[in-house]
Amino acid sequence: MKLLIKNGLVIDPSQNLNAMQDILVNHSKIIKVAKNIQEKVDKTIDATSKIIMPGIVDMHVHLREPGREDKETIESATQAALKGGVTSVLAMPNTEPTIDSLGSVKLLKAIIKNTAKANVFIAGAITLGRLGKELSDIASLKKEGTVAITDDGFSVDDQELFLKALKKAKQEKVLVICHCEDKTLSQKGAVNLGFVSTILGLRGISKVSEYKRVKRDIHLAKQTNATLHIAHVSCQESVEIIASAKKNGINVTAETAPHYFSLTEEAVLGYDTNMKVNPPLRTKEDVIAIRQGLKNGIIDVIASDHAPHTENEKNIEFDCAEFGTIGLETQLAVGITELINSGLLDWPDLVKKLALNPARILGIDRGTLQEGSIADIIIVDPHKEWLVKKEDFVSKSKNSCFMGRRLQGAVEYTILEGNIVYENI
Repeated sequence: MKLLIKNGLVIDPSQNLNAMQDILVNHSKIIKVAKNIQEKVDKTIDATSKIIMPGIVDMHVHLREPGREDKETIESATQAALKGGVTSVLAMPNTEPTIDSLGSVKLLKAIIKNTAKANVFIAGAITLGRLGKELSDIASLKKEGTVAITDDGFSVDDQELFLKALKKAKQEKVLVICHCEDKTLSQKGAVNLGFVSTILGLRGISKVSEYKRVKRDIHLAKQTNATLHIAHVSCQESVEIIASAKKNGINVTAETAPHYFSLTEEAVLGYDTNMKVNPPLRTKEDVIAIRQGLKNGIIDVIASDHAPHTENEKNIEFDCAEFGTIGLETQLAVGITELINSGLLDWPDLVKKLALNPARILGIDRGTLQEGSIADIIIVDPHKEWLVKKEDFVSKSKNSCFMGRRLQGAVEYTILEGNIVYENI
């Protein structure tokens, strides 16, 4: 199909483009980006007063399939992704079975081929079963197409084993994504350790459980010169450690999630288990540090950490509830509401965090609107306000920490490889 998008504000930091342009798409590729394109096409979209940007690349998504299809499936998650303007996701390996072998990667690829509505890239596990005891066959995982390795949900506690993993990852040219949590320090905590945990009578999770492990993992990455990515940064000290590492030339990147730049631990005061996330919501000072980290480029990526859970797992006592919030359908709007509207970031900055940087970090050919690139494009109404409601979620699970909030910015069109796959006008 030949598609022409006209009169929109095109934002593409990969080519420093922030201007009124038209985009011509033929089949799966962008073939022209210019002013006033005149061409006979199958369909024209008028994007007047809209933002045209690359499809979001979400590098931290829990798809739950195989094994926990009661929470989410690859089909339901990728449908939700398209609604949120996400055209590519990185699937975390904490499924049942764990994505830690050639067979499990092949199984996941077959499900993706048959049911996925968006691009799904695969992260394999660092250790077998994510148990931290024995390394996965990293070379085989890479050969079968995984673009990263992570034990997300767990950190590899054994320092020598993790050092061995980093050396192998360096050899195989594969990205290592670190869930930085020392569970001997976080133990069975439920919320951030501090004033709120004391008031609520809940066990706290100290910030040191995160930043101490951030420091260790970066130190080991320096030793091996491996490529390291720090997941879901939540506290000021982690930002400072990452900033220092970057200043010293260590090959490290970092991500945060929308709830860490928009919500504080005080959101937990009503015992709403949708606010129970890992790492936990932190203090106002931490939120300010995260926001500044995004502004000054210390934090490279915004990712959803989409973590769907059933009502039975969330609608119970706070201590017993599962950690996690869904985020595929809200992350762009939260970014617009909290970062663009406050003046903290401009549009090129936001697009860089959501699309270009994650694509570059993962080494995938997405996140750009350059001529000749794959036509993964979204058209966004930056002014449209909407209320986050349970019944509107496409995701199979409904555990959103933004439930009941008014957000600004909505996706009108999602275009995947040149085809309109979501429309809301």
